[in-house]
Amino acid sequence: MRIGVVAPARTVSEESAARMKAFMALTWPRHEIVFHPQCFLTEGHFAGPDEVRAAAFLEFANDAAFDAIWFARGGYGSNRILESAMPQLGAAARHKTYIGYSDMGFMLGALYARRIGRQAHGSMASAIGRDDKGVDAGWVLGWLIDGKRDGLEPTLDGRPAAAFNLAILTAMIGTPWLPDLTDHVLHIEEVGEPMYRIDRMLFQMAHATQLQGIAGVRLGAVTDMVDNDVPFGESIEQIIIRWCREMDVPYLGRSGIGHIALNRVVPFGVA
Repeated sequence: MRIGVVAPARTVSEESAARMKAFMALTWPRHEIVFHPQCFLTEGHFAGPDEVRAAAFLEFANDAAFDAIWFARGGYGSNRILESAMPQLGAAARHKTYIGYSDMGFMLGALYARRIGRQAHGSMASAIGRDDKGVDAGWVLGWLIDGKRDGLEPTLDGRPAAAFNLAILTAMIGTPWLPDLTDHVLHIEEVGEPMYRIDRMLFQMAHATQLQGIAGVRLGAVTDMVDNDVPFGESIEQIIIRWCREMDVPYLGRSGIGHIALNRVVPFGVA
């Protein structure tokens, strides 16, 4: 298997790429991982200008020599290339697996909406040595290369699933990039937000006509929360239960996804 890495949002370091290449060489030596040079560019917040990030994604996605696209990292910026990149994906792109999470939810959602390849929420290619000591990367690669299921979110029950960062999900509402999630179990996670913003995003999720018909909601990790100036007065569990009730869908409990050390793999659709 040949895995291509691109960075549609923020840049990664040469050192993080070297760590992942070494991890691959030690654990899956018969398989290759290739970081596009674009991954190491920096222009302001982004890993190069919008057009350069889009071109790098298209180059690897449309190259039949790659079996999978593993996104380098999140941050912010992949939404800025959707309009230009998605219409240019060709036949080779439809036979790939695309893996990432956080800001890469824009990419995964847009691809899933167009039934281009298969998508999975999972750790990204720059995680080794930062949040991941090798477990998360091993889960992704084990599933991708060998079909192993030990890294999959254990609550997957045969129903279609999808997983998103809540801020990314709500940003996609009302756009053509949000896929049809009818009958899906929706896994959501969040990082670095105050409780009132989480509550506000859940309000938007609960009343979005595009999300009517989902089978239920699971809550992943909610980490690095920003303190409210006045205590919010409700726990995250109370909040999610409240909005699921208003959405008239079952709250199904917790999920092992998020900006955490052990970030589970959730394939989109049926695992």
